[in-house]
Amino acid sequence: MKESISDFLALKTIAVAGVSRKGDVPANAIYRKLRSSGYRVFALNPNAGEVEGDPCYPDLASLPEKAGGLFIATHPDQAAGLIQQCLDAGVHHVWFHRSIGQGSFSEAAAVKARDGGIRVIDGGCPMMYCQPVDIFHRCLRWATGYPKI
Repeated sequence: MKESISDFLALKTIAVAGVSRKGDVPANAIYRKLRSSGYRVFALNPNAGEVEGDPCYPDLASLPEKAGGLFIATHPDQAAGLIQQCLDAGVHHVWFHRSIGQGSFSEAAAVKARDGGIRVIDGGCPMMYCQPVDIFHRCLRWATGYPKI
């Protein structure tokens, strides 16, 4: 897992699925953290034209450039469709959001991704790693057993 997390965080462009126009969901916080950490991030939401003051795209195929990875912070029911988009767009890294409970993780979607050659991180959050890491995410990383990198 440590290598998969390091490889994901080494990407330059990351799409974030599940952002909201209201800005009150974990995906928005992750989007903002990645952006402030120097990543080129793309917001994905088929029902929004703008999120966090940036353009929002309906799917991976609509992005102005290829994303290196996809962070999924949606309902698990949407994960399989997002994995298909990754396969179609040639995105080889996926991170499913999960802190406590199932989160956005879908076992069937993860299997589909791995079978298609996509590297999968099946939980946790980049906010556990992007500096500076707040105390909540530092403690969450420790409590859930995610590696320090």
